[in-house]
Amino acid sequence: MTAALALFVKLIPLYVTVALGWVAGRYLEASGRHIAGIMLYIVTPSVVFSGVMAAPLSPEVVLLPFLTFGLCSVLALAQLKFAQKVITDGSASIIPLCVGSGNTGYFGVPVALLLFGEEGLGLYIVCMLGTTLFENSLGFYLAARGRYDLKDALRRVIRLPSVYAFLAAVALNLSGAAIPEVFVPLFDNLRGAYSILGMMIIGMSITSFRGLAGNLRFTGLAFIGKFVVWPLTAMAFWWLDANVFGIYGAAVHKAMFLISITPIAANTVVIATLLDTAPRQAAGTVLLTTLFALVFIPVMISLAF
Repeated sequence: MTAALALFVKLIPLYVTVALGWVAGRYLEASGRHIAGIMLYIVTPSVVFSGVMAAPLSPEVVLLPFLTFGLCSVLALAQLKFAQKVITDGSASIIPLCVGSGNTGYFGVPVALLLFGEEGLGLYIVCMLGTTLFENSLGFYLAARGRYDLKDALRRVIRLPSVYAFLAAVALNLSGAAIPEVFVPLFDNLRGAYSILGMMIIGMSITSFRGLAGNLRFTGLAFIGKFVVWPLTAMAFWWLDANVFGIYGAAVHKAMFLISITPIAANTVVIATLLDTAPRQAAGTVLLTTLFALVFIPVMISLAF
């Protein structure tokens, strides 16, 4: 319970940041749409690049983002099929983003640092990159398909720089290159902006707290997919690898489990806002899962670890 309480306290600043975003949107007329573009095309690729450059890469570690990406993709595609049958207001295309990944960056990185320390944080970030790749490729594509045809959706995915940032960082890291010292403070500042602006976008997108849950079918599917299906999948991977395959150690298993219990990604709001596809529904659901995670994460961590 001591660990759960420590985590609870650690998460409070994240909720204060969401509240500040709401104040900025409600009273200062701050535009979440403009910030969303900056996040998706500038800040997120920078964080991906610096994270991969700092990680100790080996063949097994390099495969971790693709493993996470594969799990995200399977979960997203399976639950999209069901969502399209029960959600009829056009928001079903956002479900893959809700259930496939999570707020592994803005939310998960501070928690991972608290749990694993600097050394374990590197492994967590490598695992986390799989969710970032999913959000910026297949997740974005599925969301865009709800509004655009196949050609336009693929064109928008190709323009996203995070995938290219990841590939470039892997190549440079494996070649022995490093980020020049003069640019290290810049990437540190961008990492801070990533957390602050990402959480504030959630608050900016909530123009009213009335009807926060929006479409209850959408909210229910998102909650089940994120807080039931994803954790069960992560636990199945943990058991299989620990008892059958023996590829990874406990640090990777714990990192994957943490990824599975984070709330819905704030980038879901970013993408929904850019595509103009149910942004209020996305923002309300993200905020509800973020509030729920304040209690859910400490409890699950205390039980699993």
